[in-house]
Amino acid sequence: MALAQSRLDDLWDFSDPVASEARLRAAAAAETDAAVRAEWETQVARALGLQERFAAADSALDAIAIDDAAVAARAALERGRLRNSAGDPAAAVPYFLAAVDAAREAGLTFLQVDALHMLAIADPVQADEWSAAAFDALERIDDPRTLRWRVSLHNNAGWRHFEAGRLGDAIAEFQESRDAAIRWGTPQQAQWADEAIAEAHAALGR
Repeated sequence: MALAQSRLDDLWDFSDPVASEARLRAAAAAETDAAVRAEWETQVARALGLQERFAAADSALDAIAIDDAAVAARAALERGRLRNSAGDPAAAVPYFLAAVDAAREAGLTFLQVDALHMLAIADPVQADEWSAAAFDALERIDDPRTLRWRVSLHNNAGWRHFEAGRLGDAIAEFQESRDAAIRWGTPQQAQWADEAIAEAHAALGR
C-alpha cells in the first residue's frame, strides 16, 4: 500500500520544514504498515534537507529499509534532492534516474513525474526532454492531484524561456501553467502564474 499524496499534503508546509518534520515524525511513529512508515521516513529526510541538514537527512535515509517500490522511488528522489540542494546537481541526476525507473515500473506516476521534473532542474541541458517525458506520462492519467504537476512543469518551462530571452514562449508557458492551476491546482499557484505572466509582459515591453 503506497502512501496517498493527500496524506502528505495535509502534513507538509514547505515554508516551515521544522514544523513539517515534527508532524512527519509523528506520522511515521504512528504508522502500523512498515512500507508506509518507510515512506513517511523519506519525507522526514526531505524536511531535514530543506533545513540544510544534509548529513542528518542522508543518515535518515540510510536507516530506511528499501523493501517496496514506492519506498525505493521516494528514497532515491530524496537522495537526489539532497545533492541538488547542496549544490551538486550532477551527483543528483543518477538518483533521479533511479527514482524514475522505480516509479515507472511500479506504476507510480506521481513519483515518476516528480523525478522527471527534478531531472529537468538538475540537468538543464536536457530539461526539455525530461519535461516532455513528464507530460507524456501525464497523458495517461486522470487523477487531479497527479495532473497538478502540469502547473509546475509549465511554470518551469516558462522560466527557462524567460531566462533565455524567449519572452513570447515564456508567456505561453505561464498561461498554460495558469490554466492548469485553475483546473487542478491551488489559488496560490494561479496567483504565481499571474505574476509570472505580468513579469514576462513587462520584460517584453522593455
